[in-house]
Amino acid sequence: MKRISVLKDIYGTEVDLIGEDGGTEPFQIVAEFQLGDNSYAGLQSHEMRKEDEVAFFRITMKEGADPELESIESDEEWEAVAEAYDDLQFEGDEQP
Repeated sequence: MKRISVLKDIYGTEVDLIGEDGGTEPFQIVAEFQLGDNSYAGLQSHEMRKEDEVAFFRITMKEGADPELESIESDEEWEAVAEAYDDLQFEGDEQP
Protein backbone atom coordinates (compact mmCIF):
# COMPACT_ATOMS: atom_id res chain seq x y z
CA MET A 1 0.00 0.00 0.00
CA LYS A 2 1.27 3.45 -0.81
CA ARG A 3 -0.10 6.97 -0.67
CA ILE A 4 -1.01 8.58 -3.98
CA SER A 5 -2.38 11.96 -5.06
CA VAL A 6 -4.58 11.56 -8.11
CA LEU A 7 -7.77 13.40 -7.15
CA LYS A 8 -6.07 16.14 -5.12
CA ASP A 9 -3.81 16.99 -8.06
CA ILE A 10 -6.90 17.63 -10.21
CA TYR A 11 -9.61 18.78 -7.81
CA GLY A 12 -7.79 20.14 -4.76
CA THR A 13 -9.06 19.07 -1.34
CA GLU A 14 -12.73 18.48 -2.28
CA VAL A 15 -14.78 16.75 -4.95
CA ASP A 16 -18.48 17.20 -5.64
CA LEU A 17 -20.44 13.97 -5.78
CA ILE A 18 -23.91 13.67 -7.25
CA GLY A 19 -26.38 12.22 -4.78
CA GLU A 20 -29.41 10.05 -5.41
CA ASP A 21 -31.57 13.18 -5.55
CA GLY A 22 -29.45 14.57 -8.39
CA GLY A 23 -27.96 17.35 -6.26
CA THR A 24 -24.25 17.70 -5.62
CA GLU A 25 -22.54 17.55 -2.26
CA PRO A 26 -18.92 18.45 -1.54
CA PHE A 27 -16.76 15.69 -0.06
CA GLN A 28 -13.35 16.31 1.46
CA ILE A 29 -10.61 14.02 0.14
CA VAL A 30 -9.17 12.55 3.35
CA ALA A 31 -6.94 9.85 1.82
CA GLU A 32 -5.80 8.42 -1.50
CA PHE A 33 -3.81 5.24 -1.69
CA GLN A 34 -2.92 2.30 -3.86
CA LEU A 35 -3.67 -1.20 -2.62
CA GLY A 36 -2.62 -4.02 -4.90
CA ASP A 37 -3.49 -3.11 -8.49
CA ASN A 38 -6.26 -0.65 -7.53
CA SER A 39 -6.33 2.93 -6.32
CA TYR A 40 -8.78 4.13 -3.67
CA ALA A 41 -10.03 7.34 -2.12
CA GLY A 42 -11.47 7.97 1.31
CA LEU A 43 -14.00 10.82 1.23
CA GLN A 44 -16.04 12.63 3.89
CA SER A 45 -19.06 14.87 3.60
CA HIS A 46 -19.60 17.56 6.22
CA GLU A 47 -22.14 15.31 8.00
CA MET A 48 -19.80 12.31 7.89
CA ARG A 49 -17.00 14.35 9.52
CA LYS A 50 -19.21 14.90 12.57
CA GLU A 51 -19.60 11.12 12.94
CA ASP A 52 -15.97 10.40 11.95
CA GLU A 53 -17.23 8.23 9.06
CA VAL A 54 -15.40 7.75 5.76
CA ALA A 55 -16.79 6.57 2.41
CA PHE A 56 -14.40 4.56 0.23
CA PHE A 57 -14.36 4.54 -3.56
CA ARG A 58 -12.22 2.85 -6.19
CA ILE A 59 -10.47 5.34 -8.47
CA THR A 60 -10.54 4.28 -12.11
CA MET A 61 -8.44 5.90 -14.80
CA LYS A 62 -9.25 5.95 -18.48
CA GLU A 63 -6.66 7.31 -20.87
CA GLY A 64 -7.30 10.93 -21.76
CA ALA A 65 -10.10 11.34 -19.19
CA ASP A 66 -10.35 12.54 -15.61
CA PRO A 67 -10.35 9.84 -12.93
CA GLU A 68 -13.72 8.40 -11.96
CA LEU A 69 -14.96 7.09 -8.63
CA GLU A 70 -16.67 3.72 -8.44
CA SER A 71 -18.58 2.26 -5.52
CA ILE A 72 -16.99 -0.75 -3.86
CA GLU A 73 -19.56 -3.56 -4.07
CA SER A 74 -17.59 -6.42 -2.49
CA ASP A 75 -17.57 -6.64 1.31
CA GLU A 76 -14.13 -8.26 1.18
CA GLU A 77 -12.68 -5.44 -0.89
CA TRP A 78 -14.34 -2.81 1.32
CA GLU A 79 -12.89 -4.43 4.47
CA ALA A 80 -9.39 -4.52 2.94
CA VAL A 81 -9.65 -0.86 1.92
CA ALA A 82 -10.97 0.19 5.36
CA GLU A 83 -8.11 -1.68 7.04
CA ALA A 84 -5.54 -0.04 4.75
CA TYR A 85 -7.07 3.37 5.54
CA ASP A 86 -6.79 2.67 9.28
CA ASP A 87 -3.14 1.70 8.78
CA LEU A 88 -2.55 5.04 7.00
CA GLN A 89 -4.04 6.92 9.95
CA PHE A 90 -1.57 5.33 12.34
CA GLU A 91 1.42 5.48 10.00
CA GLY A 92 4.44 6.50 12.01
CA ASP A 93 2.72 5.77 15.34
CA GLU A 94 3.96 2.89 17.43
CA GLN A 95 1.59 -0.03 17.02
CA PRO A 96 0.66 -1.67 20.36
